[in-house]
Amino acid sequence: MNIYLRELKARRKSIIFWSIGLFLMDAASMNKFAGFEKSGQATQVFAAFPKGLARAFGLGNVDINTALGWFAMAFMYLLVLVAIHASLLGAGILAEEEQDKTAEFLYAKPISRAKVVTEKLLAALTLIIILNIVTLLSSISMVAAFNKGVSPTQEILLMMAGMFVVQIIFMVIGSAAAAIVRKPKYAGAAASAIMFATFFLSLWLDITEKLPWLKYFTPFKYFDAKIIANHAKFDYAFIVISIGVIIAMLTMTYVSYNARDLKI
Repeated sequence: MNIYLRELKARRKSIIFWSIGLFLMDAASMNKFAGFEKSGQATQVFAAFPKGLARAFGLGNVDINTALGWFAMAFMYLLVLVAIHASLLGAGILAEEEQDKTAEFLYAKPISRAKVVTEKLLAALTLIIILNIVTLLSSISMVAAFNKGVSPTQEILLMMAGMFVVQIIFMVIGSAAAAIVRKPKYAGAAASAIMFATFFLSLWLDITEKLPWLKYFTPFKYFDAKIIANHAKFDYAFIVISIGVIIAMLTMTYVSYNARDLKI
């Protein structure tokens, strides 16, 4: 039984819909930029925002009168969408056997739990790569289309590399939730709750500018598109933290899933 291929086949429609949704999100965002650029009112409109809300949007940190600056401002919403997808995917791909009452059939085969987890996570990683590539290509083409044919490819590549790491982080948080939560139907909810908690923490940090050290607890702060747009570089401390989080969540996934009593 090739679990990897089975998982890819089972989720092919889902990844197509997600890819289309992110493409349309990209297109809608850049079309909104075109409207503001034509009217020349972007700065005036956003200047009316309360100071805290303006900081949450990243206003003042990037030039929203440029296609790259606008994309950096809108990037957070793409990041939230892929984080939702990764969280639900990581949780669902492990919890589904118990939810669908197929665990007894699968684990009756001569296959270890570790191999099952590995193949399922590899399938999830493949789907995440596909979604990231689709978003990368649509973002480069959209920004180029509204930037007089010139795309700041390096900055966008860095943003998408950061997005990819964030996707993996939430995927393994989801898989760890599925391995730990006793009732598999709540695994997705637990992973989503963690994802939204870290997202709102990042917004709170932007709005209040208090307790800046809390940024280390939210992946949404690890690869800030506004900083990348201005400086075209990562903070390598966050790369190290990301690797640590991923390793910790993977370890938790394998250890907890191997020890859990599966519901059949």
